[in-house]
Amino acid sequence: MKLRMALAGLALVALGGSIAPALAEVTAEAVTAPANPVAAAAAAELPRFVPSTNSAEASIVPFQDAVVQPLPEEEEVREIGGGVASWYGREFEGRRTASGERFDPDEYTAAHRTLPFGSLVRVSRGERSVVVRINDRGPFHGNRVIDLSQAAAEEIGIRSAGSGKVELAVVGDD
Repeated sequence: MKLRMALAGLALVALGGSIAPALAEVTAEAVTAPANPVAAAAAAELPRFVPSTNSAEASIVPFQDAVVQPLPEEEEVREIGGGVASWYGREFEGRRTASGERFDPDEYTAAHRTLPFGSLVRVSRGERSVVVRINDRGPFHGNRVIDLSQAAAEEIGIRSAGSGKVELAVVGDD
């Protein structure tokens, strides 16, 4: 591995020497003037992005704060069956999920094989239920239908057992 890295670095150094003269010939006019007049006309009509200088607009809202909203009415719930749910927790904390976000065992999230990312799913076990957001793919072993985050598993009472039988329903428009 170290040998490959060293060879790659050597190749980049060698390429740097051969590309530098070609880059010196590039002028500011060549960069800003489009070669095609049709493309120039089209580019003139495109809106330009101007960054905001307003610091209130530039602030980033954490994901969990951005999606807080009331639960949809009962008629917006579609039952999708049930099966065995399992959970995963702290050992995966900070790893990327299939959706690209980092896993947080304290959030109400879950992994499902086919539901679209961002889908809200009500997971019920007896009288207890929790609504989770799908952000990962799985489970990939056994006859399990959903993998819950540690917080969601705790909420419906399957954390200590490791798994449990649940019923699933998609909440909202899906």
